[in-house]
Amino acid sequence: MKRLDLVLNGKGGVGKSFFTVNFVQYLKDRSITHMAIDSDNENSTLKRFHPDVQFLDLANQRELDSIFRSLEKTNLVVVDCRAASSELFLDYFAEVEAPAVLKTLGAVLTLVMPVNHELDSVDQVQRLTDQLGRTCSYVVVRNAAHSESFALYESTEVHAQIKGELGGREIVMHRLQDWLVEALSRENLTITAATKHFAFSLLDRQRLQIWQRRFYAEVDSAAELLLSAK
Repeated sequence: MKRLDLVLNGKGGVGKSFFTVNFVQYLKDRSITHMAIDSDNENSTLKRFHPDVQFLDLANQRELDSIFRSLEKTNLVVVDCRAASSELFLDYFAEVEAPAVLKTLGAVLTLVMPVNHELDSVDQVQRLTDQLGRTCSYVVVRNAAHSESFALYESTEVHAQIKGELGGREIVMHRLQDWLVEALSRENLTITAATKHFAFSLLDRQRLQIWQRRFYAEVDSAAELLLSAK
């Protein structure tokens, strides 16, 4: 079974690209064949850290077809969706009747939706589940970068729906120290590369390894919804 992972939340700054950069590194470190696509033409964070990824220009609607063309070539496709693009992707999927296309390809869709402590990020998850229902799988990423409190999310109907009738999963993306995030960005290094780089001290390399180990364990816990079936 092939899988298409869309890392999607209409609100900016919720950690979509940070999750995707580290998820793609997870796939590389585990030697999992995949194709990654960056659709953020303003920041292009994913392509900056992984220059080998494909770029998708959302201004050209025909380029969206490359998502499904990629699924013809590989079993796992990961798309980093830029902020405020939810409606664009939903309209496109409706236009091409994506469930039928995915079925023809022998593929399934997973929406990977980072949320934080702000209600706007949770509202976006509700909108997506309302429109797509059981036509796809859901993985909610609790991004603890700014707060470990998810009381707003936990009090919503969509939280209960995802864990219940929609059969989704929730994983945690723990906070990484600010100076390490800044250093990674300054050096344009993934965590795997940074753990071997002279720009990082011994203790900072240790901090990065601990964070990455915890992140990979979270991904492993939802592997059945994030990876293609063997």
